[in-house]
Amino acid sequence: MATLNEEISKRRTFAIISHPDAGKTTLTEKLLLFGGAIHVAGAVKSNKIKKTAASDWMEIEKQRGISVATSVMGFNYGDYKINILDTPGHQDFAEDTYRTLTAVDSVIIVVDVAKGVETQTRKLMEVCRMRNTPVIIFVNKLDREGRDPFDILDELEAELKISVRPLSWPINIGAKFKGVYNIYEHSLDLFTPDKQKATERVEIDNVDDPRIDKAVGEDDAAKLRDDLDLIEGVYPEFEVDRYLEGKLAPVFFGSALNTFGVKELLDCFVKIAPSPRPVAAIERTIEPQEDAFSGFVFKIHANMDPNHRDRIAFLKICSGTFERNKNYLHVRSGKQLKFSSPTAFMAEKKSVIDFAYPGDIVGL
Repeated sequence: MATLNEEISKRRTFAIISHPDAGKTTLTEKLLLFGGAIHVAGAVKSNKIKKTAASDWMEIEKQRGISVATSVMGFNYGDYKINILDTPGHQDFAEDTYRTLTAVDSVIIVVDVAKGVETQTRKLMEVCRMRNTPVIIFVNKLDREGRDPFDILDELEAELKISVRPLSWPINIGAKFKGVYNIYEHSLDLFTPDKQKATERVEIDNVDDPRIDKAVGEDDAAKLRDDLDLIEGVYPEFEVDRYLEGKLAPVFFGSALNTFGVKELLDCFVKIAPSPRPVAAIERTIEPQEDAFSGFVFKIHANMDPNHRDRIAFLKICSGTFERNKNYLHVRSGKQLKFSSPTAFMAEKKSVIDFAYPGDIVGL
């Protein structure tokens, strides 16, 4: 059996935040697709496919095509256990998002390439800055006409008040969009619109590789090299420590709807994102490696199951191991409580669990 430290280091608990309609729920779906947690992504707005997004399960969300309550989704990706909290972007439900941000170790912000930074994104970033939460930015919808990537980077720095560093770079956008050069892994991903599967990758040695010219044409290859020179000249080297301190945001480009650029984001994310971090309580700071179990409830959700009058408390585990049917002290009431059916989530599908570790979200 894995030790507590091994379990902790495998976990990545994060929230996806954005302004409404920037493509947050679509991105969540595609991450689940790579994790094998779902097999076909539901087109949220398409009536032809009678599936709705896996993370939008309440009736109002299906009707309005927006995420209202934070939903929690856990899945395995390689050696990692990933917990995503999909938050509502809509400002009517912002309170829910602020609470959720207390329960995550890092954040992915989704920005629409045409609209840039919008009000809600700015407010949520302020919350992340207060807590020094590490942030990765995903610039979405590159298959549509939008603004120049350098303008977007300038705006991200100015509006979100954080240094940025592109780790991938688009080759054109909109109708002429040809793909993304992955600066982090030095590879080239060619774009073919497809909502269900990932795109082809051209293995290259470095940016001067003639295979790039062959794949995207000489003009675009020349522009890509100029852009990359400019990036190296203008932006600092990517340092993981500065990202973890919340001072530097890596930026990825792609199209979530077309499952493009998402895997690159995920692969980099699991390598650099923090595992569960110490939690500052009023009395003291709690280290995840402590043997004693502790956790906090960051929200209580009613009516998850229309057949019962139910309430579920979402508990973020801070330290130790949570076990089913074991007595735990409820601090406010001073009573010992025992949970016979704690659940793990995959949106509305719940499964009873016996053990959970720091970073996990459990429904009680």
